[in-house]
Amino acid sequence: MNYLLLEKELKKRTKFKYSWGRKQADKFDKLTGFIYKIDSFDSLTKEIEVKFKGNPQYINLKNYAFNRWYNFWSAKAVEHFFCEHTNVKPHANIKDKFTDFYINDIPFDHKTTVFPKGFKKSVPYAISHKNELIAWLYKNQSQQQRKHFKNRLFVVLVNYENVNEHWKLKSEIGLLHQKISTYLCKFDASNLYSFTHDNEVVKADIIWVIK
Repeated sequence: MNYLLLEKELKKRTKFKYSWGRKQADKFDKLTGFIYKIDSFDSLTKEIEVKFKGNPQYINLKNYAFNRWYNFWSAKAVEHFFCEHTNVKPHANIKDKFTDFYINDIPFDHKTTVFPKGFKKSVPYAISHKNELIAWLYKNQSQQQRKHFKNRLFVVLVNYENVNEHWKLKSEIGLLHQKISTYLCKFDASNLYSFTHDNEVVKADIIWVIK
């Protein structure tokens, strides 16, 4: 993966307003499945025009495709950053929705997310009370096919320069790489937050990416 080129492409997306226009749903996921095969923003724009121009829901579909593409390719880079580390082993089944990789033989899914306004508390508070934020994230994020209560690492983005643009940090590939590498070098399983769900122990943690 060419990280410099990917960062350049992702930053093209940040020139446009970030709006879903609707909640994420399986139906729209199927309609925009082509985002997995396109790593160029210009090519993505052309494909959207070909598939959806004239569709009554064109604007919603365009925004949906833009956002899924942006989130997918950023997440793909993040997963690469994890898996290139010496104590991380990628999961053999790339389609497994519960496990992306193993850190010291502990299975994890990862999710990059902006600091949630719905948490209703400050970033400093959340940093000091990470268990509370983790519980909130499990309860309130990732619906339908994405929802699960398995081990997860949350990469939480905070843009102090503009609190309405946390999402733009998903394009900061170099910064993401630095924060993830630092976390893995200091990884200690005893620092993970653990809770029980359906008689299973779930382990989770937060990697803060703050600018």
